[in-house]
Amino acid sequence: MTETATLLEVKKVTKRFPGVVALDEVSLSIEAGKVTALIGENGAGKSTLMKILSGVYLDFEGEFYYKGEPARFSDPKDAQQHGVAIIHQELNLIPYLTIAENIFLGRELVTQYGTMDKSRMRKRTQELLDRLKLKVNPDSQVFKLKVGQQQIVEIAKALLTDAELIIMDEPTSAITGAEVEVLFDIVADLKSQNKAVVYVSHKLDELFRIADNYVVLRDGKSIESGEMAGMTQDQLISKMVGRKIEVMRKTTDRGVCEPLLEVKNLSLKSRLKAGNVLSNVSFNIGKGEIVGLFGLMGAGRTELLETIFGLHPARSSGQVLLGGQSICCDSPARAIAAGLALVPEDRKKDGLVLGLGVKNNISLTTLQEMEQLGTLNDSKECELADHYISELRIKTPTKEQKAKNLSGGNQQKIVLAKWLATRPKVLLLDEPTRGIDINAKTEIYKLIIRLADEGLGILMVSSELPEILAISDRILVMAEGRLTGEFLASEASEDGILKKAISAMQ
Repeated sequence: MTETATLLEVKKVTKRFPGVVALDEVSLSIEAGKVTALIGENGAGKSTLMKILSGVYLDFEGEFYYKGEPARFSDPKDAQQHGVAIIHQELNLIPYLTIAENIFLGRELVTQYGTMDKSRMRKRTQELLDRLKLKVNPDSQVFKLKVGQQQIVEIAKALLTDAELIIMDEPTSAITGAEVEVLFDIVADLKSQNKAVVYVSHKLDELFRIADNYVVLRDGKSIESGEMAGMTQDQLISKMVGRKIEVMRKTTDRGVCEPLLEVKNLSLKSRLKAGNVLSNVSFNIGKGEIVGLFGLMGAGRTELLETIFGLHPARSSGQVLLGGQSICCDSPARAIAAGLALVPEDRKKDGLVLGLGVKNNISLTTLQEMEQLGTLNDSKECELADHYISELRIKTPTKEQKAKNLSGGNQQKIVLAKWLATRPKVLLLDEPTRGIDINAKTEIYKLIIRLADEGLGILMVSSELPEILAISDRILVMAEGRLTGEFLASEASEDGILKKAISAMQ
């Protein structure tokens, strides 16, 4: 096979769901030895197409050819056996199994006696984790890992097979800095082996670094394809959305704000080993202020938000004040009552009930207000849902639509709506734009800035430095459970922030 041979060709593939045409006669080709960027807004059909190619969806119209032969995989295992592997954006791991058990699930190694060869699987898992520079024990249960670590385990699963076509669906959505560079090195290695990579990402700067070709999907249709060389971000964005998108950025400095949330000497003991996850963290957030929180994976950002929100009372110490008054955050219920709200990093696992409709998800935090004579008042729920569907521009056919059927951006808006319904004073946002497209990101940015203008204090964790710099008034930097830097956004630079993020780790 030559360097530019077509490995996969898709011809007029259509996929229908009840009431929705997710893909409409999509055609494209993937070349061996190349990275092809699959680009489009949330809901454009990218994940649906990837699931067809990897054997998840079997019922579709049209055809695709793999190595020149007609192909239609019966299930993901069949796709793997033919050399097609996928790294899922939505983590596809079994929480209570170990890392090694997850990586070898369905493809276990056996001894000559027919029993599982656990030592060989463990050794191979350790080799994969070393290659990916993830310093965790192969025997660790997956539920004990942070989202970014779980993302790397997903990558390890795909690398276990000697696949010829590797589909990467938002592989860097939960990892940062050094982990991204390791992944890019692996992508370069796969290219050198003449393997094809389909790379799905909303981070356009990544695509310009590693992609050779691009394919644009819009509203379920293939719009255009070509070489990345000579393209600009503005051109790609315009092709994605069919119009020019102005990326939202803050233009004014809020200056000195009235203190709203004060955190004093907050510490959190580790659950798994001696020592602290957080050590004497102190900071404040002013009324109407957006404070960005940056740190590399393992810095303690998520744990900080969770501790403030009362999720780890038995292991935490320190003081939280709201409006000058000490508040008892020994449970999420008390935190909510005090005026705090937390939008979690993993919206599907922690933010939504995927099997419930939009309406029911939005009202989850205010059930007492929705109650009348011991039962939920449907008209109150409908009124609340209609308000936030309109206010946040949630794209849904009806308010009864199940949350799992909506795009990532719209799911995130539902999570935001659920918490805004509690009328909070402080909003804690953990990776609020993870895995959503640039148009949806801009809408979330506008919403965050508007909420701050209305007086909310906002603490926002993000792994994307351009995002932190774009909408923050002030930036805090964490490393190894401690605050290592603080900047006014107007005076901050990516280099300066990164130096503080790694300073404690050297």
